Amino acid sequence: MPNSPISKSPQDSAVPVPDRVSVPRARVAAARVLIIGDVMLDRYWFGDVNRISPEAPVPVVHVQRQEDRLGGAANVARNAAALGACAGLLCVVGRDEPGERIVHLLKDSGVVEHLERDPDLLTTIKLRVLARQQQLLRVDFENTPAHEVLLAGLARFDALLPTYDVILMSDYAKGGLTHVTQMIAQARAAHKPVLVDPKGDDWERYRGVTLITPNRAELREVIGQWKSEDDLLARVTTLRRDLAFEALLLTRSEEGMTLFSDDGVLTISALAREVFDVSGAGDTVIATLAVMLGAGLSLVEAVTLANRAAGVVVGKLGTAVAEYDELFP
Repeated sequence: MPNSPISKSPQDSAVPVPDRVSVPRARVAAARVLIIGDVMLDRYWFGDVNRISPEAPVPVVHVQRQEDRLGGAANVARNAAALGACAGLLCVVGRDEPGERIVHLLKDSGVVEHLERDPDLLTTIKLRVLARQQQLLRVDFENTPAHEVLLAGLARFDALLPTYDVILMSDYAKGGLTHVTQMIAQARAAHKPVLVDPKGDDWERYRGVTLITPNRAELREVIGQWKSEDDLLARVTTLRRDLAFEALLLTRSEEGMTLFSDDGVLTISALAREVFDVSGAGDTVIATLAVMLGAGLSLVEAVTLANRAAGVVVGKLGTAVAEYDELFP
């Protein structure tokens, strides 16, 4: 990896890049971010494997420990709170054991909860079975919230909007953002920046957002496979113009991230470090962006810190967070 995390390709316009970004803790604490989206419970079963099952050629895992973590939009909110910001979460959960567990974990994480409860909803669970720090299996449990509950969430969003600085929408295609287009329109009319972590190929529903943060696979699903960096720039420029996106941040895993805006193109290389687990890194990126914008930083400064936060969480197991002291050692 290059020693400097920031590089610019020949087609890049001049984008001012800060040498060092530091933010007082008090400014971060003053940032108020409202996260809306699909929440889930990430459940981990840890155990040992010493034999193969006589019933089928599969390992037998002797589970010795269980751990629950917040997933989806709840993990985004947890990341924002871990940095020290005021993080509110608007979402739908079921009246079941996983839903109650999410409520408990949100309180422990310092997230301000604005929950709608659907008695018929099975709260989404992603169950991972691990042995010797290696994931062997993932099992998903999920369904879709009721229409009436989602309408109640929309009404609550309207009431909460004046009390938050930045709106963050975390879409996992589980139904929690059915009314995303209307929410974006309301937030933009209130002059609030709106950040979206997208899902699927229908990005018309995100029209007019301040910043959208796809990974390579998500962007490819919308604009097709690009042949070069120049081709990528042309396709993203067209996409931003057609859907009125102020900016697009492409997260590129081991290649870092690229910001496309009216000021030009900025590529920031991933920080060189051992990668242990990339799950949840996208949540950390967009949470850090929202918090830093809420703290008054420029978009380029916020992206620089989001890249630094991603470098912290990939060195941890599972859906993890970057705390203020890790971001500003």
